[in-house]
Amino acid sequence: MENSIKKIGQIGVPVKNLESAIIFYKETLGLPLLFNTDRMAFFDCNGIRLMLSLPEKEEFSHASSVLYFQVENIKEKYEELLEKNVSFIDEPHIVTKMGQTEVWMTFFQDLEGNTHALMSEVQG
Repeated sequence: MENSIKKIGQIGVPVKNLESAIIFYKETLGLPLLFNTDRMAFFDCNGIRLMLSLPEKEEFSHASSVLYFQVENIKEKYEELLEKNVSFIDEPHIVTKMGQTEVWMTFFQDLEGNTHALMSEVQG
């Protein structure tokens, strides 16, 4: 199809405090900040743009969808983020096996209460 959807171009995450959110996503998670305005900040996550924004209307101020950040070594990243006082909901664990590949995840919250996850595919 000529006009079919090709990929996710941007993911939006509503925030209440843009300054602290920028620090969390840039300093704590280590995502490159592309640019920001007084109401929005844009980060790059390996080609997918992540937009943090102050909601224009109250109906847009609810928690975001879960973002799954893929990492090479989930246990190392988990330990690194624990040292930065990231609030984890659980520890890294296997969620499924696909052939010889184990899919590991651990869930955490950003400073706004949005739940996100680290994920890693490990060859068994």
